[in-house]
Amino acid sequence: MKKSNLWSLRLGFSGKESYKIEELGLEKFLKHSYDSKFDKQLPAFLDDDPKTLIELKELRESIKAADSEEKKKILKKEIYSTIELKKWWIAKMRNDEFPLRENMVCFWHNHFVSTSQKVKVTYWMYQHNMILRENAFGNFKELTKQIVKSNAMVKYLDNVDNKKGKYNENLSRELLELFTIGIGNYSESDIKNGARALAGLNYGDDGAVYRRFAEDDSDKTYFGKTGNWKADDLVDIIFEQKEIPYLITRKILKWFIYDNPSDELVTYYGDYLRKVKFEIEPLLTKIFTEEYKKDISGTKIKDPFVYILQLLDELHIDDLDDTIVLYFLKQQGMDLYNQVNVKGWDGGNSWLTSQVYLQRNNTSDLLCSGRSVTRKVLNTMASETEKPKSELEKIDVKIDFDSNGNNKTIITELSNRLLFKVNDSMQKDMENLLKYDFDPKEEHASFAVIRLFNYITKLPEYQLI
Repeated sequence: MKKSNLWSLRLGFSGKESYKIEELGLEKFLKHSYDSKFDKQLPAFLDDDPKTLIELKELRESIKAADSEEKKKILKKEIYSTIELKKWWIAKMRNDEFPLRENMVCFWHNHFVSTSQKVKVTYWMYQHNMILRENAFGNFKELTKQIVKSNAMVKYLDNVDNKKGKYNENLSRELLELFTIGIGNYSESDIKNGARALAGLNYGDDGAVYRRFAEDDSDKTYFGKTGNWKADDLVDIIFEQKEIPYLITRKILKWFIYDNPSDELVTYYGDYLRKVKFEIEPLLTKIFTEEYKKDISGTKIKDPFVYILQLLDELHIDDLDDTIVLYFLKQQGMDLYNQVNVKGWDGGNSWLTSQVYLQRNNTSDLLCSGRSVTRKVLNTMASETEKPKSELEKIDVKIDFDSNGNNKTIITELSNRLLFKVNDSMQKDMENLLKYDFDPKEEHASFAVIRLFNYITKLPEYQLI
């Protein structure tokens, strides 16, 4: 696989950035990505959703007084808003000129997990998403402070139930175990005192605020330091600890490059993260530029989003509804804002179970044959091993290839674009599909190349980048 294609898949979601990487060079491509602008205007689908605590209270009171039909309408509106939020984000990931920011938002979304199913307030989920976007390449410590004080996280990790004399340790525990320093680098006493410091941190209009009657203003000892600590103080103290850079560095390496990064690389880049005072942009630049120079491919299994967007990009399918992309992700175990637990998606081998692999192959079959994927079809593929036999809407598909070449040059062209390696058996199979007498200028030549592409998408090697 050409390096520009490999890194387009790693830094974005498909191969469409490969030309920019070749044209600009990796460092300029990264600079454009860091400097990319994003829309801060509230999406229209949230216009009528409650945003302040007063509006939320009024909605809850109206639900209590509503009859069953009215309650159904309110519930339907909540579900609509949640789906629209996911579609709004998918559209950004599909269409942004420099998608690294959205890829990083997705990374943070799976690090600072908060699910719409638990939070239930779509506006808070939007706020959570925007915090991640605004700080995607910023300072890890400052991002952590903002997330801890977000309404979504306070709700998701039950800190609303954390009050003086009646402590809830969920947010305190996950702040240490999953968000910052990792298991084995703190004590149960740190968790308990952290919960005391977070007691009373409750919902606010623009983010979580302390409620005087519920907060604990006594001294707490946290990692050996004593004082009347609050949320920001906890984060400051955590980031003074020796082991702080390594959990997040391992996860960044795993998200972008290696399913199993070595301890040596984690330490090397983690030490650098501490040196640059936890600024993410220079860390990413160092990781990407240094790992780019190495001859590495096939070290990471494609997640479902990369799989489907690469498929759509290669087949020039630009108008597939974002709802279908959303549902495909759900079937593949990558439902946005609906991770199974606070640990987030495991990634790696979990993206290639037998069921996931079957769904990928069936989706490729459908799209390559010019048939549209629908929610009904995806449901069929999820429950049956056979492809759906019903009549499906036809769509136009095409694939890029050099019509001045021959069968071997076209096979090489696709292999360089799509596969991290090709062995003799694969080469033979591809030459049987695209035979020596293949005429690339013939009217229906594209159909034969699409059949070759369909074969490639089912190879284990295609699942790796």
